[in-house]
Amino acid sequence: MTVLVVGSVALDSVETPFGRADDALGGSATYFAASASHHTPVQLVGVVGNDYPMDKLRVLEARGVDLSGLEQADGESFRWRGRYRHDLNSAETLETRLGVFSHFRPKIPAQFKRAKYVFLGNIDPRLQIEVLSQVDKPKLVACDTMNFWIESRRDDLIQLLGKVDLITLNDAEARQLTGEANLVRAARWIMARGPKTVVIKKGEHGAFMFHADRVFFAPAYPLDSVFDPTGAGDSFAGGFMGYLAKTDDLSEANLRRAVVYGSVMGSFVVEGFSITRLLEIGSDDIARRVAEFHRLVSVDALV
Repeated sequence: MTVLVVGSVALDSVETPFGRADDALGGSATYFAASASHHTPVQLVGVVGNDYPMDKLRVLEARGVDLSGLEQADGESFRWRGRYRHDLNSAETLETRLGVFSHFRPKIPAQFKRAKYVFLGNIDPRLQIEVLSQVDKPKLVACDTMNFWIESRRDDLIQLLGKVDLITLNDAEARQLTGEANLVRAARWIMARGPKTVVIKKGEHGAFMFHADRVFFAPAYPLDSVFDPTGAGDSFAGGFMGYLAKTDDLSEANLRRAVVYGSVMGSFVVEGFSITRLLEIGSDDIARRVAEFHRLVSVDALV
């Protein structure tokens, strides 16, 4: 089953203690699509400028990503430049140039409107709501957000919560949105406003999933080396949503499995710059890491 993603397609220039990459493929929709496409076909909606190296996106098309919803507008593409020091959990933004993304108004192609799984990437919540008016009764709608929208578009974001089934956000954003220091209370606050499921990401410390009255926690996969954490959250979301769309199963047990697949895809992307690692791996690599993840978290019954 296909998953629709609406979000940013950008060019990133990133510095870490382990190297740098200039004008690399970036953006929430790009990372999501590169991750989700390992599990299911992806329909992507976004905008780039006429300076964007479109040939670099052909690798995504080869992986089953439909780019017919990617608009190329007159102007400069969205560019972000950032730096990570030895604390790879937080980036220092050196420059942001929105370019044509500042005027982005998502237009969902007719062939995308019937998507059953929809992911609203990290964009203005007013635009996320606009997207929902253009799709036909999806089975699952999930969204992402960030501190900027929590500060500047809080009322719109609260309205959006009443229209989605699931939200992913990090622990700092959950606390900022709800005013609750405790993540359990923060998740309950969010669920009371609409979403049935809340996924709170904690970077290198894993992710919580709150669903109904149950809580599930998956640790981050332990890695020998992390080169670039940019896009880890979007790759998590891609693995999570891609697996759900592939299996078409929204049971609690399968949501838990989807969290594991999200964690696995997030663990791959940080091993290289941009989406490089997501283009190198295959189904055997994913299956092997999922099995390793199972061994990592499984335990015999305690008495």
